Amino acid sequence: MDSKLIYAFILTLLAGLSTSIGSAVVLFSKRFSSKFLAASLGFSAGVMIFISLVELFNDSRTRLGEIYGDRMGFLYALIAFFGGIAVIAIIDNMVPSYENPHEVGELSITDTNHDANNKQLMRVGVISSLVIAIHNFPEGIATFVSAMNDPGLGLSIAVAIGIHNIPEGIAVAIPIYYATKSKRKAFTNATLSGLAEPVGAVIGYFLLSFLFHDNFMGIIFAAVAGIMVYISLDELLPTAEKYGEHHTAILGVIAGMFVMGISLVLF
Repeated sequence: MDSKLIYAFILTLLAGLSTSIGSAVVLFSKRFSSKFLAASLGFSAGVMIFISLVELFNDSRTRLGEIYGDRMGFLYALIAFFGGIAVIAIIDNMVPSYENPHEVGELSITDTNHDANNKQLMRVGVISSLVIAIHNFPEGIATFVSAMNDPGLGLSIAVAIGIHNIPEGIAVAIPIYYATKSKRKAFTNATLSGLAEPVGAVIGYFLLSFLFHDNFMGIIFAAVAGIMVYISLDELLPTAEKYGEHHTAILGVIAGMFVMGISLVLF
């Protein structure tokens, strides 16, 4: 088996399994630093925005420009970029806000809510698991495709998406744990929702490779850039501000962009 394929799959698997870290934070930690999580989410957003606009979109424009010419290549890259935004926006808006796995700002480890209906809590947890699996599909493709093309870039994206997946694990684990009082069930459901990422990535990659040929990577890179920009602006930054202060989140964004920029210069 191709070593690049194995490497890309392992990175995507690890990024997906970050939901387990989120559930572990809820289930096995007595203290929870919301400010640290806010800075981490901001950092992840900074990395993803910088990679998308500086690296992935430019790569897409170059590849498509070689096939269709500079003007049309740029146009197709733009269409793919906003197409990626449209796809993830449609997925996101199909989910009611009260069941959206990214609406986790008001949850905490001490949020026991003894009077809540256990069935309702379980329903929210299970729906969150399913929705996260759907969300992880394009995120998995982003990690997998990038790692196949550039191992260093794939690693950076995997780390950013992994940080992004931590609060998703929190969103799944909290309601299931308080509905069932079972740490095992909460941890298992959070982990399974993350495993949809590598499985979906591999299936999606090979399906898309049959639909596109010479222009495959150019179109996918631009679409992935759009997906990651949307995730950063619609999910990561709002969640970061709910967990911490505005300036903490913004400093995290700037730090993420700076680290990513330096890494591109050095490597």
